[in-house]
Amino acid sequence: MTNLAVVLRYVRTNAPCSRADIAASTGLNKATVSSLVADLLERQLLRDTGLAENRIGRPAAMLTLQSRPYAAIGLEVAADHLAAVAIDLTGERLLTWRRAYPGLDGAPGRAEAAIAALAGRVVAKMTGQQRRVLGLTVAVPGQVGADGGVRFPAHLGRPDLDLGAALDRGLRRPDYEVVVDNAANLAALAEYRTGAEADTPDLITLVGGAGVDAGIIADGRLLRGGRGFAGQVGHLRVDCDGPVCRCGRRGCLEAVAGLPALVRRALPDTEADGPVTDYAPELERITALARSGDARVTEVLAETGRLLGRGVATLAELLDPSAVVLGGTFATLGPWLQPAVEAEVKSRTAAPGDLGFRVTVSTLHADAAATGGAMLALDRLEAGNLPSPPG
Repeated sequence: MTNLAVVLRYVRTNAPCSRADIAASTGLNKATVSSLVADLLERQLLRDTGLAENRIGRPAAMLTLQSRPYAAIGLEVAADHLAAVAIDLTGERLLTWRRAYPGLDGAPGRAEAAIAALAGRVVAKMTGQQRRVLGLTVAVPGQVGADGGVRFPAHLGRPDLDLGAALDRGLRRPDYEVVVDNAANLAALAEYRTGAEADTPDLITLVGGAGVDAGIIADGRLLRGGRGFAGQVGHLRVDCDGPVCRCGRRGCLEAVAGLPALVRRALPDTEADGPVTDYAPELERITALARSGDARVTEVLAETGRLLGRGVATLAELLDPSAVVLGGTFATLGPWLQPAVEAEVKSRTAAPGDLGFRVTVSTLHADAAATGGAMLALDRLEAGNLPSPPG
């Protein structure tokens, strides 16, 4: 990490702070810090607040992150919608969009074109506000290759998406970095940066949606695995007598706890008028029925929580986390799922009743993966990938 990035990271986590604070905490000498701060001010990454710290001797000007003129963008591709988030350097939201989109299972190239078009509209919105795009990340449910291609995207109706190339064409080979990454990885990054379990070094985020995925933070770093496919837990078997999964086996976590399976069990009349293309109304209906104490729905949620707990117990034995966060649709249904998950995990621990880690419900927006995508661009700043000075 460059010294510029060291200073930028320190200011992000400790603002407002002085040059002397930076020198004392980083070990850099005062002259070096002054030079680095001058560079970051020129790049418009920091700003001088004009406020002086109360201390004996010469007043010290305080520094903080510059909220303008940059933007970081994250998009999320789900089975029934597209979402977009843009944030500034401080993490404040500049834009939040959600677009229902039932056409991801259409002709080859259609989904890629729709995603690239949404990315282009978000970029245009930011540049129209005189903001420079630092990076754009697309979160997808599936295995992501080095070229931005997506394999086996859950419930998108296609065996693969040639997304990286489509974004490059649609955005006309942009001068900022465009990344495609797994949605659960990015949701875990958002939880680690700003969620209720922020800075927990060993953290699993279990994301519910059309499929089930896990994002894993190990020792403060995102665990990707040898091919970048770590966290693909949707086909972990939790019920040998359960329903047939799309993979052909019985009782996979996705087949019992994924949103389509949950809707079929809780709302058996839902598909009478045809297949579901937007799950938001069904999720709202399940939540409303659960709140009213509907017997069928509460029992389905309790059973789903128990099966989900089996998967959590297996992950905990392998990874020894400090916390497991229920995200995505699991967060929406958290009041009913969390107690059953905890009870099942406790029943399976070596020391009866000793959970050994926290099971919490995500407090982030439903678009945590898109938010994590935007934050990925900020993480690259702190890794030394800094923009050139304007002009």
